[in-house]
Amino acid sequence: MNNGETSTSMVKKYRPLAVAAGIGSILGSGIIVGLSATITVWQNGLGLTNSQVGIISGALTFAIAIGSLLAGQITKSFGLVKSFNWLNLIYAIGALICVFSNNYIMLLIGVIITGLASGADLPISLTVVSHDAPDDKTSASLVSSTQIFWQIGVFMSYVCDFIVSKMAGASGARIVFSILAIFALITWAWRTFSTKFRAFHEEGEQRRIDREAASQTTEKVSIKTVFAGANKGRFMAFFFSILIFYVCWNLLANTFGQFQTFTLVQAHASQSFATGAGIVLNFISLLATMAFASVAGGKYRNKFFLVGITVQFLAMLGLAMSSHSLWPIVITIGCYNIGNNIAGEAMYKVWTQEAFPVEVRASVQGFINGFSRVCCGLFALITPALVVPSAIRNTMFGFAAIVFISFVAGLTMMRLEKKHGINNF
Repeated sequence: MNNGETSTSMVKKYRPLAVAAGIGSILGSGIIVGLSATITVWQNGLGLTNSQVGIISGALTFAIAIGSLLAGQITKSFGLVKSFNWLNLIYAIGALICVFSNNYIMLLIGVIITGLASGADLPISLTVVSHDAPDDKTSASLVSSTQIFWQIGVFMSYVCDFIVSKMAGASGARIVFSILAIFALITWAWRTFSTKFRAFHEEGEQRRIDREAASQTTEKVSIKTVFAGANKGRFMAFFFSILIFYVCWNLLANTFGQFQTFTLVQAHASQSFATGAGIVLNFISLLATMAFASVAGGKYRNKFFLVGITVQFLAMLGLAMSSHSLWPIVITIGCYNIGNNIAGEAMYKVWTQEAFPVEVRASVQGFINGFSRVCCGLFALITPALVVPSAIRNTMFGFAAIVFISFVAGLTMMRLEKKHGINNF
């Protein structure tokens, strides 16, 4: 059996673990899109004020950020596998509190609990996948594939929200959150009671112990030893390259996620056309993510990244220089969605898992996730002023500059990986 066949068989063997981790991504995107799409339903059903709506939306953003920041501490306190197994039960409890809420405070508490669990689960799930995977190539393929589930979560949330949109009161919103709770409970049971996963965890831990023994390392790996130890220059370079890339990428992704429909309506699209186009563009994003996942563990990964980042840059310039005609804008946004998912979050996830020791991956990725969300939350305060028709042209030139910065950071990361022999692409 050749190496390609061996790698394929390993990916197939460990695929169920990636699916179990990926459902956490479905729940993560599901709570964000689900709350965003149903917040007016909650407002009407519970009689919430506009300020209370704003607090609930902001609370979810910061709860996810705090959960991400605490991921490393959670694994340190409870263990990596135990945290992976039980976080979805906490998510389900938060979602069920939302389902049965009859006032503002109860809904707010449910949203915060769900957000904290969701924020912590993503970096922990990816760390478990990379910890259990038998080799780096299998790990890269499995980790990148979890991004597919994030897109599926967005798509499912839009479909569910559309189906229940005509229901009276808060009933539609309660159904959406019930679906999220059911998914979380199923995932908790699967992760916790699967004998196959238990075997993967034990084998992964044994490989880690064997590697540690082979390297004759006596000092326990921690954030301090990684960023203040003998190889601090290497790990700091990794950290800041990934951080700069992901923050720049996320600023654009978050902005387009929030204001894509607004941009289309400004180009004289009907609301129904803008919503339908959003679903189609989301499907395009899913296909692009699947395309990247298919090459994430191989020699074409970096070439895909360069193509994706170039398409993003050209799309920003295209939006800046295009007229207000609808179809050029639709086509340009479609191109952006392709580039955004080929050179985007899946690449960031793979880099983070490859660059750092397994003992600190949840902490590092959790910090980057949390810091990025805080930046996006602050940037969202000024975003409405940047996307009005009178400012949109200059904004897109500014976004092109942000893409260029992310390109430089990404190129730096690729060269660092080659320099330190992390992969031989």
